[in-house]
Amino acid sequence: MDSDLRRLAGIILHAPLTRRTVREFVYCWFGVLTGFAGFSVTVVLLATGLTVTASILGTVIGLMIIVLALRVTRRLGALHRRLVRWLLQYRVEPPPKFQPGKGILDRLDRRLRDRAGWRAVAYCLVKLPVAAVQGYSVVLAAFGLADVTYPVAWLAFHNGSASPLGAVVPVPFGGVVKVYNWPETFLAAILGAACVLAATWLARAINAGDRWLIRSLLGPSSMSERVSELERTRALAVDDAAAALRRVERDLHDGAQMRLAALAMNLGMAREKLGDTDEPTVRELIDAAHRNAVDALADLRDLARGIHPPVLDNGLASALTTLATSSAIPASVSADIGTRPAPAIETIAYFCAAELIANATKHSYANEIRIKIYTERSGVLRLEVSDDGVGGADAGRGSGLTGLAQRVSTVDGRVDVSSPPGGPTTVTVVLPLQTSGRQ
Repeated sequence: MDSDLRRLAGIILHAPLTRRTVREFVYCWFGVLTGFAGFSVTVVLLATGLTVTASILGTVIGLMIIVLALRVTRRLGALHRRLVRWLLQYRVEPPPKFQPGKGILDRLDRRLRDRAGWRAVAYCLVKLPVAAVQGYSVVLAAFGLADVTYPVAWLAFHNGSASPLGAVVPVPFGGVVKVYNWPETFLAAILGAACVLAATWLARAINAGDRWLIRSLLGPSSMSERVSELERTRALAVDDAAAALRRVERDLHDGAQMRLAALAMNLGMAREKLGDTDEPTVRELIDAAHRNAVDALADLRDLARGIHPPVLDNGLASALTTLATSSAIPASVSADIGTRPAPAIETIAYFCAAELIANATKHSYANEIRIKIYTERSGVLRLEVSDDGVGGADAGRGSGLTGLAQRVSTVDGRVDVSSPPGGPTTVTVVLPLQTSGRQ
């Protein structure tokens, strides 16, 4: 028990001498500056914006000032996160990035409903009393350090003087203590050491509270924001995977395919130059090598097309038209695509159409396939593939439709199937135009 008390006392008394304490006081000093400045800017902008908005003619200007306040507080929040990471080694993940709309009204609406911005406003307002306590801890430590030096200062500068020295001890430790002789300077030094010790633990306590506020108000605290951040990172992963596959396709096309094509041509020329009178075994080996090279080239081309069809470079509508011309059942394409989808979305839509055409060819006994693809104003790409066959398609029986549903679910898409017995069959694939979360 005694050893535990001694250990606890050692920790308490040794705290002012650690590097952590220096970082805590430096953070308190920056907290005072940023806290009072952030509070002042936030209050001025919000008060001005609300006052101007109250008038009929100044509504638009007032709303723009409020939007400016939200943007400024977001930047101040980022500054506080950097300070707490730099000085206290405490990392707080930032909230999701603001996603602007497509029009002025949409941008204004999203800014005014920006939860992260309003939470940053709340932090700037709550930060004022926190900054006041942080400032007090810095002042308490500064006066305490000054009081600790009084025994040396008396001997160096005040020895023999009749006027007393005034040792400042901030509230609640006293006020001003008059020192009339050298022995009394030790009382001032003891009070100064107590001030430094109290300031150290006060700084640690208020900074711990500030870290909690930063985590709660300046980080991705709400479930909806965390879901949005997961959607954003998932979208980046989908785009990166699509770009990586595109690079693989180009490397195969420009590298391995070219070398295999050159090998097949060289073997073909060698076979032509090889006369009938030459060794039959050599000719058979060259024929076999030539066939293998041609087959490998065909397999490699099929693999490259499976990764990223080159026809998609000309757009999704052109790619689907080319796909329809190769269908065993006559197929027609109707396309009305406004905004071009993201490359990953185009690739998914193309392979969905290819799979649906293949399914119709195998199972529908149809006379005609109709492909319709168009974009909607809500930011959605809709692909409809229908046929006049026998119907009866069921996504729940482990068919290729299950694989399509899994493919489109990676970007929050869906597959709807309408296929009553006797037909017709219509499969609708709904995809977002972009991969940056739900539309």
